[in-house]
Amino acid sequence: MHRIACSLLLIVFMTLSETELHAAGMQDVQKGGLPGPAVSSAQTAVLISPEFSIPKARTAVLIMDYENDIVSMLPAGVQTAILEKASTILKASRQAHLLIIYVVVRFRDGYPEINQQNRLFSTLKDSGRFREGTFGAEIHEKVAPQPGDIIITKRRVGAFLTTDLETILRSHNISTLVLFGISTSGVVLSTVRTAADMDYKLAVISDACADRDAEVHRVLMDKVFPWQAAVVNTPDFLNAVRAMEDKQSQ
Repeated sequence: MHRIACSLLLIVFMTLSETELHAAGMQDVQKGGLPGPAVSSAQTAVLISPEFSIPKARTAVLIMDYENDIVSMLPAGVQTAILEKASTILKASRQAHLLIIYVVVRFRDGYPEINQQNRLFSTLKDSGRFREGTFGAEIHEKVAPQPGDIIITKRRVGAFLTTDLETILRSHNISTLVLFGISTSGVVLSTVRTAADMDYKLAVISDACADRDAEVHRVLMDKVFPWQAAVVNTPDFLNAVRAMEDKQSQ
């Protein structure tokens, strides 16, 4: 019953139907990598290039759906690796004084935000998951928010719908978004599409994203996202941050 419940929740929040990665992905995990071959920098279609820059005063870093209930759905090896990547990204972002925004999905008691016609969310009412004030709805301790960080609560998949994210970004004069989250085919895809239509400059950090389907992850990173965003890995982002700071110190 526990396995069935987990599988159902993965469908809801990660557009998933199972909790295990493909064999190739698991081999990467055992070697210390992240899920699936798509997260390898060697297979990433578009990396941060010389013309891509991070304007310090106008950049926000979005970490999306890293709540306990969602992180716990990943295999243990994947959890360790992806949390490590996210922690590194956040540390560098804070040192560079970039605006950090957490995007989380949470619901009130009784789930009044959920319409029974919504196929993704309607099953949640009986699960008890992602309720405000519960441990599962809290952000994982390894990537916990710090003073000055902003937390945005959403009631749907994408980061913009049902939230005041756009108001926050406009208030801070943000024009560039660097984002990552769980899952690639869920919150990441939805947010990239909306943000691109709103004319934000975008970068997706591929190895800090996770999806149950390695091939879906690969296709999105290699063939879909590059049309609207720079697809990068954690070392590329760190290099861009260093370049930004070096430029400002000159």
